[in-house]
Amino acid sequence: MGIDKSRRAIKTAIRNAEQNNADISFLEADLFKIDHSEIQNAGIIVSNPPYVRYSEKQFMHRNVLGFEPPEALFVPDDDPLKFYRAILSLAVKSLDPAGLIYFEINEAMGKPIYDLLESCNYHEITIIKDINGKDRLAKGRKKV
Repeated sequence: MGIDKSRRAIKTAIRNAEQNNADISFLEADLFKIDHSEIQNAGIIVSNPPYVRYSEKQFMHRNVLGFEPPEALFVPDDDPLKFYRAILSLAVKSLDPAGLIYFEINEAMGKPIYDLLESCNYHEITIIKDINGKDRLAKGRKKV
């Protein structure tokens, strides 16, 4: 199941799923207001939530700033993990036992996200580096 609050993003995702013959359902919803009963169970959750702190905006490439809406990129400096906590809250019921979760992450947030996953009962946690050697992906398995 794909979830996004942007109708445009959902339409793009539907087109991509159709082009790739992927059997995926989509839900247009605000992550912070979502009805948990609308979420289907999953064996894997993959998320690329907003993770750039507003204070980092000055270091972003213009092509990214011109392409993505701000709400798809930025998080408050004082709460950079807010989306991760919300997704992990949904995963309590929607992620199968021993299911996997993958997050794209801010290069400066590897340790805090590792700690968050650990505190939410995940194990086999790995922080994966990108081609430039920066922390970019977090992976964890839900404990049974």
